[in-house]
Amino acid sequence: MTVLIALARIIDRITAFVGKAVSWLILLAVLVSAGNAISRKAFDVASNAWLELQWYLFGAAYLLAAAYTLQQNEHIRIDILYNMYSRRKQNIVDLFGHIFFLMPFVLLMLSYFFPYVLLSYHSGEVSTNAGGLIIWPGKLMLLLGFGLLALQGVSEIVKKIAIMRGLMPDEHQHVATHQSLDDIEELDPSEIR
Repeated sequence: MTVLIALARIIDRITAFVGKAVSWLILLAVLVSAGNAISRKAFDVASNAWLELQWYLFGAAYLLAAAYTLQQNEHIRIDILYNMYSRRKQNIVDLFGHIFFLMPFVLLMLSYFFPYVLLSYHSGEVSTNAGGLIIWPGKLMLLLGFGLLALQGVSEIVKKIAIMRGLMPDEHQHVATHQSLDDIEELDPSEIR
């Protein structure tokens, strides 16, 4: 299990690096969008390539940051029943969800996207819009995003098992969305579980 925990830590570092790095794509997309709007309004010059570039940048940021969102435990879940469970039961629910929902979905998407991207790359697929960009880099972001999500899914599964076996601390004590952090700090740690 020690080797798997070390692997999970390596995956976490990669995910954190990529997640923080792609945040700059949002700024770049905003600058491209603003430049495109200014050139269109002020100079009456429009370009489909710039419009598509901003879509690619937003899409890349979203797809490549999905694994980081999972790692930071910021993904969407339905908290109605989840908040009533002890932390151990929450970890079991998370582990079950990662194994039986996340990983099959991610692996299915990877199996579909790999030939999809290869076909687009080999055919030299280009946008049907006049002056549009080549399409395979955008499709490649789908493959990379789901690949990173698969790796982070493996890391989360390893960490949940290690936490439940007492081999590592639980980094993400879940806080109910209807409770303020001040209320949580006043509670005895045994009450949170």
